[in-house]
Amino acid sequence: MFSNLDFDVIQRSWFYLFATGMKFTLTLTFFAMLGGVIFGTLLAMMRLSHTKATSLIATSYVNLIRSIPLVLVIFWFYFLVPYIGAWVVGASQPIQVGAFSSALITFILFEAAYYCEIMRSGIQSVPRGQIFAGYALGMNYWQMMGNVVLPQAFRNMIPILLTQTIVLFQDVSLVYVLGSVPDFVTVASKIAQRDGRLVEMYLFVAVVYFVMSFVLSSLVKKLQEKVSIIR
Repeated sequence: MFSNLDFDVIQRSWFYLFATGMKFTLTLTFFAMLGGVIFGTLLAMMRLSHTKATSLIATSYVNLIRSIPLVLVIFWFYFLVPYIGAWVVGASQPIQVGAFSSALITFILFEAAYYCEIMRSGIQSVPRGQIFAGYALGMNYWQMMGNVVLPQAFRNMIPILLTQTIVLFQDVSLVYVLGSVPDFVTVASKIAQRDGRLVEMYLFVAVVYFVMSFVLSSLVKKLQEKVSIIR
């Protein structure tokens, strides 16, 4: 079985795979994580708000996004949103969002729902006495959250946030369905189809994702041990 495999295609293409495909994947992962954490933190604060309308909006958004498969969100935003945008602004042609921008916004909106629940747990892990002490010192809500609650919540949730980011890194491969985004899987697929070496290339992609995810997970585990010691 393995005698028919030709891994020379990997040797010829590995630099292009990483310089183009993996670079795109890591860039999209980083900015989606950054935007997702910021938006997710805002959603978490909204969910914990004493204003029922604000809490209801955030809760509804999180529940809705978490009930929809990511691949459908990717399709929906990439193909449908340009027409909705054209209808909103009254344009005669669909608004060109761009492949990278479309994928980035999609992952930010989707991952924010998951980062929201992580940050909500982190905020709730901060002792209530510190919150009351912040108010007693004359802080308003935003000062208390920015100076007292959120720094502790981020420190407590860093391992879980990074674990979710590893999941995000794996999920980025789903942009392959768009065909026009040069992520790692898409680039590998085009090379595989060009050279007729599907098994070798997809096996290489699986190994790369496994190694990177395993190494990152191990680093997160070590970080979690250090954080627990600091506590």
